[in-house]
Amino acid sequence: MFPVKSLLQNIKNLGQQLINYLSGAVSRIFSVRDDNYPATGVQPFNGDIPKKQDF
Repeated sequence: MFPVKSLLQNIKNLGQQLINYLSGAVSRIFSVRDDNYPATGVQPFNGDIPKKQDF
């Protein structure tokens, strides 16, 4: 027969693991950004303007 004490301990561990998993996800979502992407915005056009072509 499966001991009741072991079953209760497994349930307790599962609850703690679930809380740790969810709190880690929430803290990752609401933490300060840690990416190193360059700031983007309006960039000046540095290309050549094509000559007007008659079609």
